[in-house]
Amino acid sequence: MKRLTVYLIGILFVFGFLLVAAVSANFVMVEGGSGHTVGLKSDGTVVAVGDNGYGQCNVGSWSGIEQVAAGSWHTVGLKSDGTVVAVGWNGYGSCDVSSWSGIEQVAAGSCLTVGLKLDGTVVAIGRNDSGQCNVGSWSGIEQVAAGYYHTVGVKSDGKAVAVGQNVEGCCELESWTNIVQMAGGMYYTVGLKSDGTVVAVGDNGYGQCNVGSWSGIEQVAAGCHHTIGLKSDGTVVAVGSNSNGQCNVGSWSGIEQVTAGGFHTVGVKSDGTVVAVGWNIYGQCDFYAEAIPTLTEWGIIILITVIMGIGVMILRKRRLA
Repeated sequence: MKRLTVYLIGILFVFGFLLVAAVSANFVMVEGGSGHTVGLKSDGTVVAVGDNGYGQCNVGSWSGIEQVAAGSWHTVGLKSDGTVVAVGWNGYGSCDVSSWSGIEQVAAGSCLTVGLKLDGTVVAIGRNDSGQCNVGSWSGIEQVAAGYYHTVGVKSDGKAVAVGQNVEGCCELESWTNIVQMAGGMYYTVGLKSDGTVVAVGDNGYGQCNVGSWSGIEQVAAGCHHTIGLKSDGTVVAVGSNSNGQCNVGSWSGIEQVTAGGFHTVGVKSDGTVVAVGWNIYGQCDFYAEAIPTLTEWGIIILITVIMGIGVMILRKRRLA
């Protein structure tokens, strides 16, 4: 009988561990920087893994966050009240966003931060040697994205605008129409059209702009030299450099959101867990660790196990009485 009790308590402990781990891994969004990855959880808190050389992963105190963005060496969070927080390298002032308000979406580039306001105008701060922050005249914008040295925006009429360094024509978007979402890579730009097809311009040295055959796409993401597309069936496609396995996403399924870091790719699954492939020298792909319970959560597991164990023993005694 004692052995049976031990077995029951062991089963209850495993059940508690799995229950808390599942809650711990309840991600709704991920964003990849050069060497770090940021994850937004359903409760509005944020976690980050990978390179923390500039404090870009110091997001543990954040709360009430609705969206996150990751630059090369800084991290940005949009709060539910329309204000913005940022941590990481601030050499060009890209983290000086404390005065921003009325923001509905944020984007982060190499050394800049972009904010889309509720009225469709745009603000930007940070490195501006190529004019990548010159967005003051923009209006009617519905989505923004930032590349390495350029900034792009989707207008309410489906057209696209861009400012910044025009390497390989990455800012030449005048002919684009019916755009619903864009992503900025190192020196290239990707656009998702309303019919689920994709267009891309700019540097194509690694084939990262070879997206003409794609269809049924719901979201696009761009890394340094690779492009990711999330399909309507939850599968993922990729083109471009695969030097670190960042394009090895063919087996993924049940994906609801994707991001492309410098040389890694991350996806959020429908169950709130995270998958990742690619360059992992800093642990930027190690999101499985975020599903391991913390000390507080271990306490919850033990408490659940004890309570359920006591309940089992009481029931057994009543049956024997």
